[in-house]
Amino acid sequence: MANIKAICVYCGSSPGEKPIYVEAATRLGKAFADRNIRLVYGGGSVGLMGTVARAVLENQGQVTGIIPRFLANKEIMLEEAHELIVTEDMHERKKLMFEHADAFVALPGGIGTLEELIEMLTWAQLGRHNKPVVLANVDGFWNPLLSLLHHMAEQKFVAREFVDRILTVDDPADIVDALIKAADAIDPEAWDHSSSADALSNL
Repeated sequence: MANIKAICVYCGSSPGEKPIYVEAATRLGKAFADRNIRLVYGGGSVGLMGTVARAVLENQGQVTGIIPRFLANKEIMLEEAHELIVTEDMHERKKLMFEHADAFVALPGGIGTLEELIEMLTWAQLGRHNKPVVLANVDGFWNPLLSLLHHMAEQKFVAREFVDRILTVDDPADIVDALIKAADAIDPEAWDHSSSADALSNL
């Protein structure tokens, strides 16, 4: 079985319009703690970021927060995190989030969440990493993006096979199992956690 010890969650610094988004972040955080999986996230205490992190902590799970110095006050660093890393800029933040995680989840969020998700999908498409990426499609939040990706495939800008392999999960409680299943499908010889830094340095 794939050895997934830490999962990075990308999500909004706002709670969003619908209560179901907060509920989903809470359920995901509890699922991490129940499965003894460390949360790696953006380090803030507001919005869905704060919700998922507090849910992990409240259920005796482990949390690593990674936040750039210029956002430390705006996103209000979660001081209760077991590990809190302050970076000099966004590039270093994303690099460390990648290196600390064995897989990735995108909860609902804004432009920053979208940018982080697309970057992970881009690197996967280019063969720079093989870590599983899941879209938490809460209440169909990511459906417009999925429609755009399918449109890109129809117009021959993205390989159809790649788009069809993008993982989407509706129920946050099923996300950990989906990631483990995806990781189990990877050739064990290719499952190399130590390659993270090299993958980024070669981009």
